[in-house]
Amino acid sequence: MSWKLRSSKFRHVYGSPARRERCYEGLRISRSAHEGEFCAVNPKFLAVVTDAACGGCFTVIRLDETGKIDPMIPKVIGHQGAVLDVKWNPFNDNVIASCSEDTSVRIWYIPDDGLEDNLSEPLMSLYGHHRRVTNVLWHPTAENILLSSAYDHKILVWNVNTGQAVTIITCHTDTIYSMAFNPDGSLLATTCKDRRIRVIDPRTGAVNREGQGHAGLKASKVLFLGTTKRLLTTGFNKLSKREFRIWEMDDLSRPLAHEDLDSASGTLFPFYDNDTHILFLAGKGDGNIRYYEIVTEKPFFYDLAEYKSSFPQRGLGFMPKRGLNTKRCEIFRFYKLHSARGLCEPVSMIVPRRSDQFQEDIYPDTPGCRPSLSGEEWLSGYNRPPVLMSLRGHYSPSYTPKLHLNVPTTKPTITNGHDGMDATENLRSPKTENELRSMVFRQEEEIRNLREELKSRDVRIRQLELELQNYKKRESTDNRDREESMEI
Repeated sequence: MSWKLRSSKFRHVYGSPARRERCYEGLRISRSAHEGEFCAVNPKFLAVVTDAACGGCFTVIRLDETGKIDPMIPKVIGHQGAVLDVKWNPFNDNVIASCSEDTSVRIWYIPDDGLEDNLSEPLMSLYGHHRRVTNVLWHPTAENILLSSAYDHKILVWNVNTGQAVTIITCHTDTIYSMAFNPDGSLLATTCKDRRIRVIDPRTGAVNREGQGHAGLKASKVLFLGTTKRLLTTGFNKLSKREFRIWEMDDLSRPLAHEDLDSASGTLFPFYDNDTHILFLAGKGDGNIRYYEIVTEKPFFYDLAEYKSSFPQRGLGFMPKRGLNTKRCEIFRFYKLHSARGLCEPVSMIVPRRSDQFQEDIYPDTPGCRPSLSGEEWLSGYNRPPVLMSLRGHYSPSYTPKLHLNVPTTKPTITNGHDGMDATENLRSPKTENELRSMVFRQEEEIRNLREELKSRDVRIRQLELELQNYKKRESTDNRDREESMEI
């Protein structure tokens, strides 16, 4: 790390935590050991993965509903196993994707007013993985393209319009730790338990570049450094010290730069703001957030400062740029999940300026809420950069995305044991592998439901048998007492 002082408009960036009344208190934050962020945010909603006794669920809260959260707040409860990741659709603030230990990926629609009751009926369930699904990722420029990775060492590329997996990426030999798109979505970078870094063509699954990553055994993360054609990875070295490295995308044989940080054990989550070129590093279980300015020439990064807190973080979400408060010169906003307090605390990263006017030098045009191409166009080989928007003025979405999904307006009927399916659909033979897997999973779910129903009926039968036995004992005792009284 360079010791030289340099002129930078971001030298004095500082972290400003929200007041207690502006936090979200009383959340049962997930205690899963999975190395996930457990939180997703957009300008409308906050989603937090929570613990539940009835399988997997997550809570969705309107952003303005701060303060103490009702313990009985409605939740999204459709998964049969623990929820491991959630991500909001970048082009539709009402649609969120989730993945779970039950091997499924599900797409949910959240009304503008939030949830009034528990939500158990997704817009769509995507089946294709054979083991728990650990990560989901929306495409940054194409509409309704979603990626999922799982413990079966595969990444599936989904066309959400049709519910079909259009590409299966099978180049990984072990657990996939993380994945990230470049700005136009033409390339995908991944880190894996086999300690390899890969740059992949997500349409074909072909590996364009591959190199040796961090030497440590713990989880590593990756992201693209904007349009610089460089990668940043976080992980552990041979001595189990945390570190980050900067790589040239076209040459992964050795890093351009690296920095050893500390000996803490928590996974480092990287966040990069392409507009200000600031890198934020937040460790799981840490109370601090480090930030650096990324440059194109040696030494490739400069240390800026560090936000410190005595409360460790369980997970972190971040607000898209279009949801920030430009009057406060806010350049980034984290949503920090506290480990033991059941609290989600917004932390704003502020550039100190005396004027409250719009600061054009720190707010260039940024990717907005409009896709630059359809999913079908991207699948056919087209690439386009993100559609940019100005942050001058207040956020007001000007695009209503086309969501070619069947949004349920009424509660589905139950016919032949399957929700929302009729007998003819049940009898129809599957035409594709995805349909076959979907049918198998539906049948397994029906079997589980029937077994639970049988168990509950067995318990009820035993209760009735005990009540009958007690009734007979009481009756025989009463008869004996009457006979003794008559003899007397």
